Amino acid sequence: MTRKKVKLAFIANDAARKATFKKRRKGLIKKVSELSTLCGIEACAIIYSPYETQPEVWPSPVGVQRVLSQFRQMPEMEQSKKMVNQESFLRQRIAKAGEQ
Repeated sequence: MTRKKVKLAFIANDAARKATFKKRRKGLIKKVSELSTLCGIEACAIIYSPYETQPEVWPSPVGVQRVLSQFRQMPEMEQSKKMVNQESFLRQRIAKAGEQ
C-alpha cells in the first residue's frame, strides 16, 4: 500500500495540527538518532513547541551543550561553512539546478 502525497499547507484545525506536530517531532528525533548511530557522528536537536513551555532536546541537555560547545570552539571560517540560512540554501539549490 502506498502513501498518498501530503499537501504542505497550514493545518487550520488546532487538534489536527497538534497531532501532526507530535508525530513529526517524534519522526525528526528518530531521524537524528539514526543519523548519529549510522554515521558515527555527534548530533543534537532542539525543538521549540507552541504547546510546551520548555524546548525538547535530544539526546539530553548535556549532550546538546557538548555538541554546541564543540561547534563554538571551531574557527569562525569552519563554523560559517557549516551554517546555512533559508536564503543561502535556496541560492545554492537554484545554482545547482542551473548547472544541470
